[in-house]
Amino acid sequence: MQGEQRARKIFMVLWVVVTAIKIVIAARLPLFVDEAFYWQEGQHLAAAYSDLPGLAAWLARLGVELGGQHLLALRLPFLLLGAGLPWMVMHIAARWSGAVAGWQAGSLALLMPLSATLGILAVPDVPMAIAAVLCLGAGARLLRGVDAGGALGLAFGLLVGALSHYRFIGVIGVGFIALLWLPQGRRVLRDPRVWVALMVGVVAWLPLLAWNADNHDAGLKFQIVERHPWQFQPSGLWFVVIQPLLVTPLLGLAMWQVAVAGFRAEHRARVQWRYFALVGAVSTLTIFVLGFFTDVERISFHWPLPGYLALLVAMPVILNRWPRWLRRLSWWLAGVGLVCAFGYYLMAATPAIREQLAGNKYYPRNFAGWRPLAVAVREELRKMPAGTTVLAGSFKVGAELGFQLDDASIQVLPHVLNDKHGRTAQLAQWRLISDGQRTQPQLLVLAPSDQRYRDLLARYHLVCELVGPLPPPRVVSSDHGSQRFLLFALPAQKSPGPCVTPAMAWVDSPLPGQVGRGSVDIRGWAFKDGVGLSSVEVLLDGKVAAIADYGQRYDITGFWKISTDPQHPHVGFHARIDTTGLTPGKHWLGLRLHGNDGSVEDWPEQPLQVRR
Repeated sequence: MQGEQRARKIFMVLWVVVTAIKIVIAARLPLFVDEAFYWQEGQHLAAAYSDLPGLAAWLARLGVELGGQHLLALRLPFLLLGAGLPWMVMHIAARWSGAVAGWQAGSLALLMPLSATLGILAVPDVPMAIAAVLCLGAGARLLRGVDAGGALGLAFGLLVGALSHYRFIGVIGVGFIALLWLPQGRRVLRDPRVWVALMVGVVAWLPLLAWNADNHDAGLKFQIVERHPWQFQPSGLWFVVIQPLLVTPLLGLAMWQVAVAGFRAEHRARVQWRYFALVGAVSTLTIFVLGFFTDVERISFHWPLPGYLALLVAMPVILNRWPRWLRRLSWWLAGVGLVCAFGYYLMAATPAIREQLAGNKYYPRNFAGWRPLAVAVREELRKMPAGTTVLAGSFKVGAELGFQLDDASIQVLPHVLNDKHGRTAQLAQWRLISDGQRTQPQLLVLAPSDQRYRDLLARYHLVCELVGPLPPPRVVSSDHGSQRFLLFALPAQKSPGPCVTPAMAWVDSPLPGQVGRGSVDIRGWAFKDGVGLSSVEVLLDGKVAAIADYGQRYDITGFWKISTDPQHPHVGFHARIDTTGLTPGKHWLGLRLHGNDGSVEDWPEQPLQVRR
């Protein structure tokens, strides 16, 4: 009894603390790009969408309807589901392994970083995890004996899963494999009540199938074919390497032991325990193998979570066999992992810390810069004629600005990102893909930070083809240019004339992070297609430190073959700055590019380490 009370107390304290921290983070963390698009989908209510079934969008709509246009309101339904998940894990574990093991499993769900942070973001993995646990609990109950309650629980779990994500098909497949593996499971599958529950799950997929039937299978093609290379990629090894960090190493070892024990268990072992182990093992192993053949460019580290949750239910039985010191170490390591996970989100939510990460590969770009952009857009719209609309360069900008401006109908230019993320078909269905033609002024918003630099000039030329020559832009820069936007006031009619693009530049010397002492030479090149540049200023910590000698011979047309700057090949620059009066440490080196059309564009800054 004392052990149960202690385990229960630990769970309750953890649940309160973890939930409170998640609420604070969710209220402060800027909207992730995918969350913004789910909000936009929720503003266009439908049974299904191009990238997902409908549940994530419906939950996002429910949140803002109840709480208003606020980050916390949007995420509230997901936070509630995430807060309920440990209770569900606890209930299942307690039913089949005892009360103490139940509270311990719930506590582990609150400590394991991948499950503990669930709900901070308004993403479909939250209801999908709930659905997976619902099906897990229902399957365990049916193995004891088929009854109406178990069949209803299975039907509800299948319904929620089908409305959550395409990937839930994998959860269903794993569940079938586990049931077929066990003699008791094969008996379950022969019961008609179970097949009625399965039919409910099948019917739940009909809205998504209907959407695909009406849209040339665009969603299925993206999720199954277009998104994945389906060829071996050695970089998939990083997927496997990072998983112990997301579950913490000792909990990962315990999960492995659960999986092995589930395969080796004797027939007299509790069948539910073997079922949890089989579901978790088959699911996790399958995703680990697929990780070498599927999409590695976008975030996929959370895919094994349903399998981890199944293993987590049975984990206390394994942990209680370990030496006391190893058990304690596993709990403490899980706590450290949770602190690190929360630390990442708090970092992304804190402007001062984001700024310190500028120029770093870990810079959280998808969370950064959206509020300053919205402020600038509102200011520009006030200067422009009444009826001016916003035109976004990609779905990312359109969705994020849409949430900030409470406008779910911002038009978007064609972009490879729209295709890459499976959003083109949905935008086309909403008639939000612009061909560049217009009958009223528009404010065009581009995000060059989202484009590979080597493809940026080609992108600018494509935008010119769509909307005409680009006027001098307003630059909105966050965190020393790590996130950067360009705003263009377009006239009511498409202007004729040659393509005028934003300026392009590169600093050859010094390299980012290089140490500078005394006088430092700044060399590089810069150009602006259509009109050229009149001058280049060198900035240090945002202030003009030198006027560069611009117009030196520097032929870069071998790489930028399509460039139309009239001053080629005289686009090189050189300047010298004196650092003797600067305090030692990190400073920020930048460029200010003056175009012959009157444009003034600040280029992203790079760190310069000053030493005596």
